Amino acid sequence: MTGARAAVEGTNAQVQRRISTPASSIGAWLPEGPLGASLAAGLADVERELIGSVGSEHPFIREAAGHLMAAGGKRFRPMLALLAAQLGDARAPEVIRAAVVCELTHLATLYHDDVMDEAVVRRGAPSANSRWTNSIAILTGDLLFARASDILADLGPEAVRIQAQTFERLVTGQIRETVGAGAGEDPVDHYLAVLADKTGSLVATSARFGASFAGVEPSLVTALTAFGEEVGVAFQISDDLLDIVSRGGESGKSPGTDLREGIATLPALFVLAGDDPGDARLRQLVSAPVTDDAEHAEALALLRASDGLARATGVLQEYADRARARLDAVPAGEVRDALSALCDYVVTRTS
Repeated sequence: MTGARAAVEGTNAQVQRRISTPASSIGAWLPEGPLGASLAAGLADVERELIGSVGSEHPFIREAAGHLMAAGGKRFRPMLALLAAQLGDARAPEVIRAAVVCELTHLATLYHDDVMDEAVVRRGAPSANSRWTNSIAILTGDLLFARASDILADLGPEAVRIQAQTFERLVTGQIRETVGAGAGEDPVDHYLAVLADKTGSLVATSARFGASFAGVEPSLVTALTAFGEEVGVAFQISDDLLDIVSRGGESGKSPGTDLREGIATLPALFVLAGDDPGDARLRQLVSAPVTDDAEHAEALALLRASDGLARATGVLQEYADRARARLDAVPAGEVRDALSALCDYVVTRTS
């Protein structure tokens, strides 16, 4: 692995620049001072371990496995793991390895998601399936799952069990999203349940791993795990809203991509469930994929001004507030302040 890792480090200038990036530049909610420096150092360790984890003696595999990692990303899950660990022994070596497991798992799901969504762009770069083939993207995702499992095996059987349960929720959420809401099931409730499984579960596990491997007391681990799930759902809702309100593709994709693909996110679901005569045209547009450019621009403009968007923003605020309420169990100090700032960030990033 050492030779492969050196090859990746030698050819991936983007990753190397990001390793030296201070934590305060990754998100406006991150703290400065000693805590920020500690998080930045931890992220640099995570990044180096990620480089090694996507290495291979086979150049093509190395390129495919490192494709999405080199494209960047928020490193939201490892950052949350590192921040939760600050409440205990943040220098415990298991913390970094657990954070890497969570990010590798996330990256693996992105390869599979892009195949299912027939995406052509991910993080501003061509998706793996469009650059190569669906088969290569699926197999690369499987490879990253295998690498995560290999690291996980050294973290003990309880960690393996937690990861297995998390992975089951990830897959369950994906299946439920693919099948859609059942007869008599409220589409909004279905959407939020899918987000809890597909996104909230892994964010929750990130916080859980960071805290537990740092030796944080069990009751606090439980509170941080619940925080992770709530803020994870909020983060995904904000991503869905960014797809509508962003003007320059801050979400990593062109604005209105979900509309083009016929994916009804929370604002569209609220519009579809309503009966306001003023939304009749918008309901007609969002009831199917909007592929015509003129109709797409019309739908995006109507959705941005709709009550559905306002209601979805309210739900985002509710989840952020629920996450913040979990912090009552966290001791007052810089860590709780940073986690509270994260709750604000997931809301204000859509403004």
